[in-house]
Amino acid sequence: MASRGLSYAISRIAGSSCMRFRSASSLSDISRQCGRSWGAIRSYAVAAEVDEEPIKPPFDITYTKLLINGEFVDSASGRKTFPTVDPRTEEVIANVAEGDVEDIDRAVKAARKAFDEGPWPRMSSYERSKIIHRFADLIEKNNDELAALDTLDSGKIYDQARLIEIPLVTRLFRYYGGWADKIHGMTLPVDGPYQAYTLHEPIGVVGQIIPWNFPMVMFSWKVAPALACGNTIVLKTAEQTPLSSILAGKLALEAGLPPGVLNIVSGYGPTAGAAVSKHMDVDKVAFTGSTEVGKIIMQSAAQSNLKPVTLELGGKSPFIICEDADVDQAVELSHFALFFNQGQCCCAGSRTFVHESIYDEYLEKAKDRALKRIVGDPFKSGVEQGPQVDEVQFNKVLGYIDAGQQEGARLLTGGARFGRKGYYIKPTIFADVQDAMSIAKDEIFGPVQSVTKFRTLEEVVKRANNTDYGLAAGVFTKSLDTANTLSRALRVGTVWINCYDIFDASVPFGGYKMSGVGREKGEHVLKNYLQVKAVMTPLVNPAWL
Repeated sequence: MASRGLSYAISRIAGSSCMRFRSASSLSDISRQCGRSWGAIRSYAVAAEVDEEPIKPPFDITYTKLLINGEFVDSASGRKTFPTVDPRTEEVIANVAEGDVEDIDRAVKAARKAFDEGPWPRMSSYERSKIIHRFADLIEKNNDELAALDTLDSGKIYDQARLIEIPLVTRLFRYYGGWADKIHGMTLPVDGPYQAYTLHEPIGVVGQIIPWNFPMVMFSWKVAPALACGNTIVLKTAEQTPLSSILAGKLALEAGLPPGVLNIVSGYGPTAGAAVSKHMDVDKVAFTGSTEVGKIIMQSAAQSNLKPVTLELGGKSPFIICEDADVDQAVELSHFALFFNQGQCCCAGSRTFVHESIYDEYLEKAKDRALKRIVGDPFKSGVEQGPQVDEVQFNKVLGYIDAGQQEGARLLTGGARFGRKGYYIKPTIFADVQDAMSIAKDEIFGPVQSVTKFRTLEEVVKRANNTDYGLAAGVFTKSLDTANTLSRALRVGTVWINCYDIFDASVPFGGYKMSGVGREKGEHVLKNYLQVKAVMTPLVNPAWL
């Protein structure tokens, strides 16, 4: 990575997992340095062109049912299931219980009873903290299995999941385990002989809907702060990636979480997801996913019981490479910003703005880097890019690639399916992209980089902000003045300067405009899961006011 920030973040979370990372230029370097996956790349040609038997991780899939009121159960419709598919092979991994409206209702009733009558909101915050910390310990103990399930379900790089994502999940649960006994109100000075104070109370039954691109990370972003605040939960997993969340539910029970506090229902958005957002006994909804679905959820929440909603939605993030940039470093960092996780990242740096003075050099080197990107089985050490999550996403990305060519963008490399089996797409770069093109405006969510040139800072600020989204941005420059100017001018929730995709439990994340409502992580997210109550009592003959 061009930025030492990513190397620092990785070294913090991986620690002893692979001794010590050198200055890694990409996630593939991390894989090669650690080399603990179950296969190895012998050459690019082997990784790229030969159809080999996919690697099978040494874990059995045991948990595929719904978790309701502390028990794993079949769907109410009578053993109704849906398949979860391995995107490497297009074959079924397992059949998972399919939750529907009735199952969501069962889960909400269990969560309501656990909140109104159960021990969770009534035990001391310190006791809740200890359970959350035990949960974190069990996630850490089962790190590799959780990572393997996410790779099986989504096609993400196994070393990425094992060394980065699941350790981040563990860290986040420990972070909010620490917050559990530090949530408190305030005593307020008021005019007159009265005592006034506030109580910060759990909001109640929380409905949470998570996406498929980072299953366990999104699980932790939603579940950990809600538990720390004393709420009970109904979580709807993405139908593409249910397996790791179900196993995590089992670990939560093992940690001592009372029945009904965490209920997990796998199912489809139009049925189970809609039932969560419409349910009259759900007190709050949190959703991460597309902007289009976010609008539907907000509407459903308003039309039901006017429940509050937090939304972490789509993005079309600019990555701005300034005139003074080291081109080699800029190529590597912008490559990571877009192609990380197969491009399936809400904050992907998918609009690359390059200063005109280095534009041609950048294009040549960016193309060379993309051609060297290793695509293959994500369980193999050294592979940088796995398949897209499913056939729907695969076809969507290919459709945008066709649109880019039809609209006149210049295809530098890629632009087609990779291999004969699985949902693999060649790393794709378009040059000379115009702002009105669909590949410059729409969230593609795939390995497609759109590159355009700019002349002045005033121009690039205007163009970067000319979007419906405002989730994140990257700035690559040696000038502190330029960094300060752009970081304040860009209308986004996160600006990474000379780094990208650096996340920490303490740092809030969320967007401007149609990229969402509210913030995840840090202290900020706690407000999403609390009610503030003001209490006033008269004072008789007070010694002071």
